[in-house]
Amino acid sequence: MLDRIVKRKTNGSAECALRDVREEMLAAVPPLKAFAISLSGNVDRADDLVQETLLRALANIHLFQPGTNMSAWLFTILRNHFRSEYRKRKREVEDADGSYAASLHSQPNHQVKIEFKELRAALAKLPLEQRRALIAVGGLGYSYEEAACICNCALGTMKSRVNRARQQLLRLMGIEDKDDFGTEKHLRAIFSQSS
Repeated sequence: MLDRIVKRKTNGSAECALRDVREEMLAAVPPLKAFAISLSGNVDRADDLVQETLLRALANIHLFQPGTNMSAWLFTILRNHFRSEYRKRKREVEDADGSYAASLHSQPNHQVKIEFKELRAALAKLPLEQRRALIAVGGLGYSYEEAACICNCALGTMKSRVNRARQQLLRLMGIEDKDDFGTEKHLRAIFSQSS
């Protein structure tokens, strides 16, 4: 692979250029290893870093400009790879026996999607004024006073619209008690009383 890349990239003797690239890479290995040890603090980990650096350099040798500093290019690759792995490992949790993974669980979200779809369909059936009032108070979290200002109506009218909208929504959805609707806080807020 390196042979093909160097032949394409050089105007002079391909064999000479290939030899130069190989020599530069090999000459950079001992300082690369020392740098990797200083970063990782572990000889085995440093060997892995140097190997990965050389593999990445070979895979991207077409990006290297002949005549520039090969060592600097390799050091940059090693440093960037080390930092990327460090950030990745910082987020990982060691779980050799699998006990942490076994303790994790999540609630299925298909029920929430169904409830949300039903809620949207029922909201669409409400009269526009009631729907706006209910969304302002229950969905967006505005107080009755704020919603009344937004909708340009009296406070009592806003409270009445929201109450009628909630009652109508419960009927449309076939819910007998507002506490029977869903587990998601943002969906239940539509049926909850606010000040």
